[in-house]
Amino acid sequence: MSVNSASVSKRRFDIGKLVSGQASGVLILLAFYIVLLIVFSILSPFFLSVRNMLAISSNVAFIGLMAAAGTPLIIAGGLDLSVAALAGLAGVLIALLNAAGVPIWLAVGVALGVGAMVGLANGVLATTLKLNPLIVTLATMSIVGGTALILTGGLTKPLMVPGFNWIGSGRLLGVPVPAILMITVYVLLALVLRATHFGRYVYAIGGNPEAARLIGLPAKSVLLALYVVSALSGALAGTMLAAMLGAAAPAAASPHLLTVIAAIILGGTSLAGGRGSVWGTLLAVLILGTLNNGLTLLDVSSFWQDVTRGVVLILAVGVDQLRLQLQSR
Repeated sequence: MSVNSASVSKRRFDIGKLVSGQASGVLILLAFYIVLLIVFSILSPFFLSVRNMLAISSNVAFIGLMAAAGTPLIIAGGLDLSVAALAGLAGVLIALLNAAGVPIWLAVGVALGVGAMVGLANGVLATTLKLNPLIVTLATMSIVGGTALILTGGLTKPLMVPGFNWIGSGRLLGVPVPAILMITVYVLLALVLRATHFGRYVYAIGGNPEAARLIGLPAKSVLLALYVVSALSGALAGTMLAAMLGAAAPAAASPHLLTVIAAIILGGTSLAGGRGSVWGTLLAVLILGTLNNGLTLLDVSSFWQDVTRGVVLILAVGVDQLRLQLQSR
């Protein structure tokens, strides 16, 4: 067996163990989610109803989209803080273009195209020029968010187009369309990460970048593609949010960036790269959304909900660091 073949076999074995470890982490999250459902159903008679459960799935869908695409990016060692700002810009572009007479679906295509270009710029700066992705995407977040404010003067723009608004408020067989779109994205990403060479490259590059380089994996191309996908998810989330609200607000999604990052980390994705699961992220999104919903039903101030999200993020990062320390022993 050649050195290269041995390296590939070793990597596949490690990925097999990684998948097993991720499955146990997802089961723990699932158990915690069930406990959360039981607690809130006891505390509030309005919580455990079909209507409320569907409302939760619909309300977290745009956050779930951003977290879904952010998961493989962080697994591969990248980071995108501009995704929520892109969501705001996408909605603004759709509203302004439609108001100027551009057909709604062409306007959506333009918004998605702009998102892809921003993602490409992030990828080039972070991979080719080797700039810190935290700084790069933080700067992009400021540029994109500022552009949305300039275009609108900070005002909300109406966007009431029946066929378009169906994306945010319609239902198929009684299930909210946003929830269906979110689940579809998670299924596709799970298949890519689990059953394709690209998915194996994502884990290998994030787990050991130097080893990945030595065996000839296309690290730059993979990361570049992931930055584009992440930005597209932001633009798609902004499209969904604008359709749901019937209006485009430049900063509509920005307050949810912390929730996106918290969901990814809480779901078991390591900030050090090489470890993570989109199903863990999905459960974490549902946990955070359910937590907000339950606290709202219990008439807890939204200020305390912000505190709760911050505490969850700190705990998630702490657990991630503890797991890394245990693995290094």
